[in-house]
Amino acid sequence: MRALFEQVARAPRLSDKVADKMLETILSKRLEVGVRLPSERELGEQFGVSRTVVREAVRVLVAKGVIEVRSGSGLRVAAVGSSAVSESMSLFLRAGTLDFEKVHEVRVLLEVHIAGIAAERASDQDVSLLRSVHERMRREAGDVEAAARDDLEFHRMIARATQNDLYLLLMDSIGSALIDIRRRNLGSGSSPMTLDQHERVLERIAAHDAAGARSAMQAHLDGVARWWREHSRADPAGEAAPA
Repeated sequence: MRALFEQVARAPRLSDKVADKMLETILSKRLEVGVRLPSERELGEQFGVSRTVVREAVRVLVAKGVIEVRSGSGLRVAAVGSSAVSESMSLFLRAGTLDFEKVHEVRVLLEVHIAGIAAERASDQDVSLLRSVHERMRREAGDVEAAARDDLEFHRMIARATQNDLYLLLMDSIGSALIDIRRRNLGSGSSPMTLDQHERVLERIAAHDAAGARSAMQAHLDGVARWWREHSRADPAGEAAPA
């Protein structure tokens, strides 16, 4: 029988309301990083709630990394670092929630654009660092684990060359989730192809050729996906590998 009435929405718990108010105050910059917060008793008095409610609200904010509990000094506002954000996203992806094709689709959208921006903004030092990582990967091509790390770092250096920290944060969020793909591709012999394609991307960035850098990155990522699809089909274990 079709329901005649809509479900009644539950009101937020009192502790959630307190947590939201505290978070709003912290994010508005009225409380700086490292500032000591009032005690649970004082917070309870300010909010007009019990210490139990405050304790639950604090537990929520500690779990989010917004507040930290320091032994002997009580509650303090924590620095919300980019590493915490990227780690959470990476864990989400590596848990198998998204498959390779979905992650790759987002990666192409992001990295092709990043390559173009990097070509426009890269300094001489950025290009030098990129070359250094590229040469290190060439030297370590026989060591799959080291080469996979170098591969990841090469793409991170391109994001850093944009001079926009948000691009690097996004790269760290999805880049490390693809480390297993890098290991498998490089372990199955993709190193020569990868190094050749990296060099083309590097050359276009060094030449400050934005269109060329985007084109070279697109070709590289197409090559990565093509290699993965061919070899994951040939290797049953590859099909189950996390993205």
